[in-house]
Amino acid sequence: MAGDTASERMGQLQVPPSLEQIPKLARYQLREYLRSRRFVSLTLIILVIGLIISAVVGYYRGGLVSSVLAFYGSFWGGGIGLIVVLAAVFFGGDAIAGEFQNRTGYFLMGLPIRRSTVYVGKFIAAFIASSAMVLLYFVILLANGVYYFGVNAFPWQLGLSLILALIYLSSVLGATFFFSSLFKTSAYGFVLTAILFLFGFTLLEDLISRLVNIEPWMVISYASSTIGGVFVPTINWGFAGTISHVHTLIGRRVVTTTFYVSGIGEGVLIMVAYLVLTAIAGLWLFEREEFS
Repeated sequence: MAGDTASERMGQLQVPPSLEQIPKLARYQLREYLRSRRFVSLTLIILVIGLIISAVVGYYRGGLVSSVLAFYGSFWGGGIGLIVVLAAVFFGGDAIAGEFQNRTGYFLMGLPIRRSTVYVGKFIAAFIASSAMVLLYFVILLANGVYYFGVNAFPWQLGLSLILALIYLSSVLGATFFFSSLFKTSAYGFVLTAILFLFGFTLLEDLISRLVNIEPWMVISYASSTIGGVFVPTINWGFAGTISHVHTLIGRRVVTTTFYVSGIGEGVLIMVAYLVLTAIAGLWLFEREEFS
């Protein structure tokens, strides 16, 4: 009996701890992403988008590149949200649901590895693959900026905006992993993430700000506006949003519309909160799911 106990202890000691397993699993998953058709497909999509932007800017050069901040505010601030959502959907939509749908979890869960390790490793791999797509779009716009503005093509606001975009990416991935853990079918994770982040949250933000007239701090699309907002000189850098009122004359009535713009600190806080809450909720769901 003593010999059996000793051998069991030796076997347990040979199992690598989670901190060693996470990088290995992340590398394996990242290698799968890099070899997949989705990585190639999304790369081509971003290259096509970049080509279209380059052609449009070249054709309307006088009106679109009047200043470096206006250029990046329009094309980086206005387009990076779509790139982030596409990347999160492509690389995170089936990260957890695929384990149930493709039945790969039956084999993975049989290994001496914790579910939290699987979850974190997949999240890191999805973040790296998605960040590569964000950086590809960044390089395309930076190349245009260098062509039109030369040495002035890299204002400090652009570097800060890139950091904010990566924070936003992590929060979108957190929500994507949550939806992927909530459903056992990958299609639900894909569709729900795309609809919410492309249309749903923006619509909810407008309804809250215009109909209820309160700051939509609870909506993540409100926080993501800081990515393009850093190029506006009047942006608030603190933890409070900026309020503006637009008065429109409709017939004999004056209609007042209230607009809110998130502060930089406030936006970061909202995005980090979304990341933490959705990631924890997704991991909790994944821990409770049974492979039956």
